[in-house]
Amino acid sequence: MAITLAQARLNVQDDIQRGVIDEFAKSNFLFNNMTFDDAVSPAGGGATLTYGYARIISQPTAAFRAINAEYAPQHVNKQRYTVDLKVFGGSFDVDRIIASMGGLIDEVALQIQQKTKAASALFNTTVINGDAAVDSNAFDGLNKAVTGSTTELIPTAAIDLSTSAAVDANYKAFLDVLDEFLMGLDGRPSFIGGNTKLIARIRAAARRASSYTATRNNFGQPIEMYNDIPLVDFGDRVGTVEPVVATNATTGETSLYAARLGLDGFHGVSLAGASPVRTWLPDFRTAGAVKRGEVEMVAAVALKATKAAGVLRRIKVQ
Repeated sequence: MAITLAQARLNVQDDIQRGVIDEFAKSNFLFNNMTFDDAVSPAGGGATLTYGYARIISQPTAAFRAINAEYAPQHVNKQRYTVDLKVFGGSFDVDRIIASMGGLIDEVALQIQQKTKAASALFNTTVINGDAAVDSNAFDGLNKAVTGSTTELIPTAAIDLSTSAAVDANYKAFLDVLDEFLMGLDGRPSFIGGNTKLIARIRAAARRASSYTATRNNFGQPIEMYNDIPLVDFGDRVGTVEPVVATNATTGETSLYAARLGLDGFHGVSLAGASPVRTWLPDFRTAGAVKRGEVEMVAAVALKATKAAGVLRRIKVQ
């Protein structure tokens, strides 16, 4: 079975829990658009949260045949992959006096909102840069999945979009390369993503080519698009002002990611029969001056087809 955060929200009775799910969706394009395959049941006393799947790594073929002759058998190649669901979120402590003061800011609501934003930033960071071999508590991300694949496009020379004059001179060449890259995927991508500077440069190039449009999502937030493909700024890494998608300090070059969201493409994974997002509110009904609240998510991502996602390297933005 598959579920989105919007559908998970409908299955939750608690108003605060619904609000936290909404906060995750509002703060993150992926959370608002990604489908989660809620298929993982805890095994081994809950110690194993593994999702196994087959990734298609080659394309099917077809051919003509003569009468009374057979087709030469051909099969797409698959490779077995597994991903372990990971637990991420955060906690906060609130003194019961602070919590009862009221005023312009509800301290508990504020802390929950900020922890939700931090967890959202951590998810984005891991979706791109995650490597379980480096951090066993994280899941593998897109960069690891597409590096060295047929959908990693590395131009011979960097495409310079570092200034307005450079965009004027190079936007046609850049959009040609971008279109070539996007056509190499197995379908229309659900998003084009990168850091703030890159998205600004793509917007500038798209405007010059009359390929820029904008709409609003179900929360009323603006969504910018290139040829009707949403442009997604992955934001900053959690707790820092460093972008999720880094820019090389020496060369000024960065990368662009694109993926087709879907259960046969790039999607999330969550626990079976449970909301991907959970909260624990401070309980001030019991003794103890300081109480703890928590926001937590159990999830990972899976890439079912190599050509459902890709990366375009060597775009100079500074």
